[in-house]
Amino acid sequence: MDLLVHLIKKHEVDIYNIPIALITEQYLEYLEWMKSMNIDVVGDFIVLASTLTQIKSKMLLPVHEEVDNDEDPRLDIVKPLEEYLQIKSAAELLANRNLLGEDIFIRNPGQEDHLISPDDEMVKVGLFELIDAFQRILEKISPHTQVEITADTISVKDKISQLVDVFEARRSVTFNELFSESEGRSEVIVTFLAILEMVKLYLVRIVQHTQSGIIRLFYL
Repeated sequence: MDLLVHLIKKHEVDIYNIPIALITEQYLEYLEWMKSMNIDVVGDFIVLASTLTQIKSKMLLPVHEEVDNDEDPRLDIVKPLEEYLQIKSAAELLANRNLLGEDIFIRNPGQEDHLISPDDEMVKVGLFELIDAFQRILEKISPHTQVEITADTISVKDKISQLVDVFEARRSVTFNELFSESEGRSEVIVTFLAILEMVKLYLVRIVQHTQSGIIRLFYL
């Protein structure tokens, strides 16, 4: 459901009036992109992809006036989506309760870019917000080059070690600072996969400034 919620928020659509063709198309594009990146969560989204495709197919069928069936096929996804959003909202309320030291980030002397004002509002970043940010980086590097990971590319494990060195020195960096336009696409992709793995291992925390939109990673 997370990807569906992300697409609904991204396009600012009403959950009771979902443009099913657009959302289904983009949902499948995300799945294909994640498969090409070897992101190992794709299987979790297959069932919902099938549901969206089935709903899209029903909506493409011609409507016969003599058939008394006014139920919108989209209700098959709206009902579970409502329940999911309620549960997600309750979980976020619990997660946002103050924890001692959770939102205190210490900066090293001379690293002014690490300073977080108490008035700054930060929100946690989800997987798909991160994917969107990464896709923008890929477009800047080489928008016409195919995604390709060669055998001699640095491993994700080695890249994690490099990133740990960066975080131990600085404690906090922006998402964009971890990538360089001078790097090849393969190395940039490996960096992104390493970041995802570090999040999975609870080595870093990722937040976004609500006003500037800057994504920042903090070493835990």
